Amino acid sequence: MLAPACIVLVTPFVFGILLGPQAIAGLLPGALVSGLAMATSQANTGGAWDNAKKYIEGGNLVVDGVTKKKGSDEHKAAVIGDTIGDPLKDTSGPSLNILIKLMAIFSLVFV
Repeated sequence: MLAPACIVLVTPFVFGILLGPQAIAGLLPGALVSGLAMATSQANTGGAWDNAKKYIEGGNLVVDGVTKKKGSDEHKAAVIGDTIGDPLKDTSGPSLNILIKLMAIFSLVFV
């Protein structure tokens, strides 16, 4: 976690020293837009994988007339997807909000 924290805190400082306030004025909206896009994508991806597992566990998946339930290969794949999806929707997506706020507040304090 040290490297991401350094990126968030050092980037506005370096931009301000080397390139001036106009660079920070471009950096902050760029961080906001890209962070928002990433957070939305991660939350939606994690939710979709979680819902896919629940869909299969509910007995709703029918492939070639055969209902796929727990224990099937499709369910095993959905469990792996859910294992990846839970951290995306519960931690990674929401933490980008904090990253954006921290970068903006640090820039204001630095100014």
